[in-house]
Amino acid sequence: MFGSKDVVGLDIGTSSIKLVRLKKGKKGYSLLNFGIMPLPPETIVDGVIEKPEVVINAIKNLFKMEKIKTKEVVTAIAGQEIVIKKINVPKMTEDELAESIRAEAEQYLPFDIDEVNVDFQIIKEITAEKKEAETEEEGAPKINMDVLLVAVRKEQIEARNKPIIDAGLRPVILDLDVFAVENSYEFNYGIAQGEVLALINMGATFANVNILVDGITEFTKDIAGGGNRINHELQKSFNVDHETAEKLKMGAGLNGVSEKDVANTIASVLGEISHEINKMFHDFIKSTEKNISRVVLSGGCARISGIEKILTENFDIPVEIIDPYKNIKINPKIFDPEYIHNMAPVAAIGVGLAMRRLGDKAAK
Repeated sequence: MFGSKDVVGLDIGTSSIKLVRLKKGKKGYSLLNFGIMPLPPETIVDGVIEKPEVVINAIKNLFKMEKIKTKEVVTAIAGQEIVIKKINVPKMTEDELAESIRAEAEQYLPFDIDEVNVDFQIIKEITAEKKEAETEEEGAPKINMDVLLVAVRKEQIEARNKPIIDAGLRPVILDLDVFAVENSYEFNYGIAQGEVLALINMGATFANVNILVDGITEFTKDIAGGGNRINHELQKSFNVDHETAEKLKMGAGLNGVSEKDVANTIASVLGEISHEINKMFHDFIKSTEKNISRVVLSGGCARISGIEKILTENFDIPVEIIDPYKNIKINPKIFDPEYIHNMAPVAAIGVGLAMRRLGDKAAK
């Protein structure tokens, strides 16, 4: 914590910007603000902000609407160019690793090391098996460490921070979408030892997949495809505009359109996205010989009626929808409980971001 100051979790997504502010007390967190501001289509395309002025104005309006004076913002990014990899290195102190991490990272990056900011987290130490240890000098066992390496291109960081700065705010921490969801999940549900869990945040453009073993990221990937892909197929199938397609996706505005045909179109697109995720699941299972026991879904697509049933069938793994407010106090006199419940899956990243505090580890 940093005195009485708090931060605002700001999730800048393709179709909307979400804002979450929490208050931390002796008995946990309580919700101070939750707001959402829709963005017009094509404002953000494949994670790239194409219309910065629209984003800047949306951020300003959201802060004004929620009457927030706090300037410190925690935000996150996602994308297929971000490198998240578990590596194994000889045991060393955190300071020593900080000195050598760029050299370690270079061999895993598809771009120049000078183009990226690198961060890391030491996961655990591993003592070599006895047979391998015997080859070490004096018979001392060799000790290595598993380290989670993260590399993000500097231009991506600058592009994400610029509209926040131009809106008169101060970005203090930059996280990744997958870790923000993980943070939100672990606070509300805890860590089940021995469990292999897949967290999927399915937004407008990407499905961020994070496979956890004993609460530690083992495998993660951003897969193209999400709500916009569903909207595109609905527009094409029923000759409607983007706004009408969004309503159809959420089960409203049918106006003579067959509910069954809409459901079949949605299921078909989810089948295509599931196929890509299943390939990732199969690669993970093959390389680790560990089966995934549960999938927890968040993001805008998690609000689609019956999506957990469709994905359970597609993955052959139980799927449930996240509740990022499960252990957070919400005053029903301030917030409409029904609205908070309906929008909860969309708030998962924002809640995870709002739990961060100044002084947390940031990219080096």
